[in-house]
Amino acid sequence: MHELSICQSLLGEVERVATANKATDVNKITVAVGPLCGVEPPLLARAFEVARMGTIAERAAIEIEILPVVVWCETCAIASPVAANALLCGRCGNWQVELRSGAELLLTRIEVTACADSAAVAG
Repeated sequence: MHELSICQSLLGEVERVATANKATDVNKITVAVGPLCGVEPPLLARAFEVARMGTIAERAAIEIEILPVVVWCETCAIASPVAANALLCGRCGNWQVELRSGAELLLTRIEVTACADSAAVAG
């Protein structure tokens, strides 16, 4: 299950951002996942439960947002949302399309508890 190594990488970035902002705790992280990125959201959520142990995000929740698959059709000059298993223009059915969205895995938000020492946070 490669979701565990993905969570470990995400948590490395979470820890870097939290430390840089002098946070004492991470409460929640939000990840945006495209259906074509090769990650199964339920497996990612389960892997997060294991990977977060012993980190600054040990008590954090994970929120997973599913991104739409969107293609651009040169023929119609439009972007259209499509099913992940049907990468065809939603308007004309053309198969010569460019993928615009749906293959991403993005860390979009980190919610932290700020350091009690406001001078340390401001500095």
